[in-house]
Amino acid sequence: MAECEACILGLRLDIDMNVQELLVIRDSDLLVHQVLGEWATKKTKILPFLHCVQKLIRRFTKLEFKHVPRIQNEFADALATLSSMIQHPEKNFINPIPIGIQKQPAYYAHVEEEFDRNPWFHDIKEYLEKGEYPENATHTQKRTL
Repeated sequence: MAECEACILGLRLDIDMNVQELLVIRDSDLLVHQVLGEWATKKTKILPFLHCVQKLIRRFTKLEFKHVPRIQNEFADALATLSSMIQHPEKNFINPIPIGIQKQPAYYAHVEEEFDRNPWFHDIKEYLEKGEYPENATHTQKRTL
């Protein structure tokens, strides 16, 4: 559903900008074929989204869907998920997200196993629920929380 919602938002934005010809590049082969009516949809929850997409694509004079494998398009998948979580009072508006490309990879996702066997967010969750810092938390750790 996140893929469909992202597609709908993009199509609505293109319509608002009076785009007539459009190339839609998606990493979901399933979504592309379902929107084009080439494949059946088994999940009834997604049908209203697909109908909305099919209604919107009729507004373009020329429209082409192209599938790009997800492995080549991880960034688009992340943006699609993010866009489905954005709630804005004006339905056709999304605040721009500044994006930069780094010359070196960042290793932010590397999290070592905690010695106490709790997940990395355990202390944060405890602080939010109880308003108390962990017993042996340092001043720096408390500021971080």
